[in-house]
Amino acid sequence: MAEVNLRGVNKAFGRLQVIHGVDCDIADGELLVIVGPSGCGKSTLLRMIAGLETITGGEIAIGGRVVNKLEPAERDIAMVFQNYALYPHMTVYNNMAYGLKIRRMPKAEIDERVRKAAAILELTDEQLQRSPRQLSGGQRQRVAMGRAIVREPSVFLFDEPLSNLDAKLRVQMRLEIKKLQERLGITSVYVTHDQIEAMTLGHRLMVLSDGYVEQLGTPIELYEHPATRFVGGFIGSPAMNFLTARISGDGRSVELPGGDSLALANGGVPPAAGRAVTLGIRPEHLERSDDGGDIAHLNIDVVEQLGADTLVHGHFGTDRTDLTVRLHGIQSFRSGETLPFAVAPEHLHLFDEESGKRIEG
Repeated sequence: MAEVNLRGVNKAFGRLQVIHGVDCDIADGELLVIVGPSGCGKSTLLRMIAGLETITGGEIAIGGRVVNKLEPAERDIAMVFQNYALYPHMTVYNNMAYGLKIRRMPKAEIDERVRKAAAILELTDEQLQRSPRQLSGGQRQRVAMGRAIVREPSVFLFDEPLSNLDAKLRVQMRLEIKKLQERLGITSVYVTHDQIEAMTLGHRLMVLSDGYVEQLGTPIELYEHPATRFVGGFIGSPAMNFLTARISGDGRSVELPGGDSLALANGGVPPAAGRAVTLGIRPEHLERSDDGGDIAHLNIDVVEQLGADTLVHGHFGTDRTDLTVRLHGIQSFRSGETLPFAVAPEHLHLFDEESGKRIEG
């Protein structure tokens, strides 16, 4: 096991800069999830840690040793890929043992490691003798993880390993990976574009956008205090609602399109009085208000019944701002009805209209 340290890591393909000065310390035994939309640079960053991509600038250290110029085999890492990358002509046992065989490890030790990993992953003796094509997608993913486990590396690297699985199996495998990482305690870096996967798996998350680190922190920190509008919109499902608004003249409230206003928590933000802002509100923090204390009426367009929750999509205000409200339980509404709603001051997020950065207050 080992720490992973990134210092000013850059990557460019010719004149195209795709990773911009990433700094991060990944603690021994930590599971860091790198999350972001397609094309943001997360897989490229992972491949640089693995040694599959050269770095343009900066420094990568694993276990206190700078590995910039080391080959992947010299970095003491194991990688699990999206497409499993299993040898079709080999049995499951031989797939898991192959990396140890080419290191000329004694047969008895190879067998011990393979069977120990198989037990951890609940792969039976019968399954060990099958070929990969005779296994389900989830079982193949277990084999791919088993191949990594038997190497007993310092660092696990996961490159979107669940992308090829169906929704139900993704949830199951996500839980298994989390339990496995906590059981083995091996430093892990996990790449995904799925923010639910990121929230449930990671000790900390690194949110990337266009090769820049938008925010680094625990899942709850990113959910409750997004540093930028991008993070606020990417973390959370359904996505955060964004409204064009303005801070009142005394800085104690925020004025919405159409004339309604919302009080801000903790005395507001007097230094930002009169400033145009983007207001963020999560759908689950909007509440139905039937007591006359509502701040606005949502004109309902579409209702989604999810059983445990109801999603109400609609618009309000003079600019017909789109809004989604998440209500607990089964709620009955029709298109064209209105829904009075309110929100607690502590659940309001303010972002600078130009830079997108969070306005603290």
